[in-house]
Amino acid sequence: MRNKIWNSSSYILVVIFFIFSACKNRSLNYVNYYNRVNEIDSIYRLQKDTLVTIKEYKKLFRKYPPKNQDRIEEFTNYIILADKKDINFGGKKNLKKLITLIAPYHKKNKDFYWLYQKYGIDSLEVEQTVAQWKKNLNQKLIDSFTVAFKRDQDSRRSGNSLDIFKNDEKNAKLLKWMFENDGFPSIQKIGLWNGDFFMPSGPVLLHMADYDEYQPYFKAKILEYIKSGDCPPRDYAAMIDRNNIHHKQPYTYGVYQGYENIKDTITVNRNRKSIGLPSIQHAQAIIKDFAKKNKKEK
Repeated sequence: MRNKIWNSSSYILVVIFFIFSACKNRSLNYVNYYNRVNEIDSIYRLQKDTLVTIKEYKKLFRKYPPKNQDRIEEFTNYIILADKKDINFGGKKNLKKLITLIAPYHKKNKDFYWLYQKYGIDSLEVEQTVAQWKKNLNQKLIDSFTVAFKRDQDSRRSGNSLDIFKNDEKNAKLLKWMFENDGFPSIQKIGLWNGDFFMPSGPVLLHMADYDEYQPYFKAKILEYIKSGDCPPRDYAAMIDRNNIHHKQPYTYGVYQGYENIKDTITVNRNRKSIGLPSIQHAQAIIKDFAKKNKKEK
């Protein structure tokens, strides 16, 4: 009898825990996460204070499930820096999170085999973790977005402006349907590849900027996906900036085709912060360091 009561109580506690966790995650605003990452990245990149960087990232990742943004790679940097300083970063548990975060980039996990092996994860376990991640992808969303991406690329290769217009209109309707039924095609929901077909979300979103009929909806809806952590702020910002060009307006965020169309850097930096982008100066430092890193690796 006691066991039955205990088992029943345990079950209730587990259910309460998962409900609490789900509600907590829904209340998280990833704009705050991105801005905090930008602050910590400045400490690391500009002040070169490794210990403070590790400490602040550790606090941030306790509150937010980590991202690993392009070029900033905050979770990778946290683990690598902590390992070098022999500071506990969560060991195998957090390394498995890293494996899934970089799984969309095909063979990138091989670059970290040395680190995984150090903490007891062999190549077979890495492959199994990636395989499980792939198994959990949203196949319906993958299939829908593949249609949109192929249509987007094929019409532009044809160079026929009428085809482009018709296909973009079809894609706008399809994206809206996807958002309402399955959510945003984030990198952790669909990956970056469908077999050998590379399909990042950025180009399709960018081309939605060309049609004012759909802009109010996408401008509001995709902003929700930035806050939920599904859409990278940069993809949204490029879409808005491209629409600015069509209306001969200065850039809102300054991420599309250089900085020539920026009239007021203070306002642009304020706008960038409102969606979690680093300031223009900080972004330039990130790009410069990224280029140096790639040059060394080559």
